[in-house]
Amino acid sequence: MGKALSPEATQNERAAAYEAAYNNRARVPGHPAILDRWRKDSLRAIDARRPETIEYGPSERQKMEWFDAGPGAPVAVFMHGGYWQALDRGWFAWVAPALLDHGISVAVPGYDLAPGVAVGKIISQMRSATEAVRARSGKRPLVFGHSVGGHMAAGMLSEGRARAALAISGVFDLEPLIHTSLNEALGLDAPVARALSPIHWPAPNGATPGGTTLDCWVGGDESNEFVRQSREMAAAWGGKGADTHVEIVDGADHFTVLDPLADANSPMVKRLAELATAE
Repeated sequence: MGKALSPEATQNERAAAYEAAYNNRARVPGHPAILDRWRKDSLRAIDARRPETIEYGPSERQKMEWFDAGPGAPVAVFMHGGYWQALDRGWFAWVAPALLDHGISVAVPGYDLAPGVAVGKIISQMRSATEAVRARSGKRPLVFGHSVGGHMAAGMLSEGRARAALAISGVFDLEPLIHTSLNEALGLDAPVARALSPIHWPAPNGATPGGTTLDCWVGGDESNEFVRQSREMAAAWGGKGADTHVEIVDGADHFTVLDPLADANSPMVKRLAELATAE
């Protein structure tokens, strides 16, 4: 997982450590092959399952693929990662088949990317997508996502838009990103980063409409920062009344941590099915 950041580190040392911790493409040299697999598996899923493409907003990227499991089925919304500046919904259709096998419909929305739009605007687009799913199904969906998609999934739960959330390798505190090259496109400063960090948002509890359960799953081979983010998010919200759980996926890096989503019998998919169908 790498070394923990020292409180005595200089500014330059901390910046270098944050860069190493959060730049996952640099951390995982084999990531191009994994991304290529995602794309090919997504094309196969689209060809086999024939999802409906639904527009939820005015821009070209504000569309979602809807994989329908049938009338009255629960719905799960997957929010993709890429630090709000890369990838699109077309890379992630492959997450749908395993949940469809459990009788769960899946929506995979896209969104506009930084630096063309600000992070706050992208989060607003995910609000619109989640509400479009809710309007179509008549119920709050389960939301799950990867990396900054995990961030946005937690945000939807905080705001009462979801029945539960499962964040995979989530980034819940954005302030460390200010010190990395990733921020060249994001343009975050300290006040904005803090305001957009779900770890500081209200935790769902018994008085919140919607659900109260947040699962934080993270790869055992990810950086200490990603493991810390999941543990501290669960502790922060758990201390405020949310039902939280941390799961370490042994041997998984920031990309292979998603592999269980392809297996209908994996613990991750079974947990998603449990959250999607719980009363």
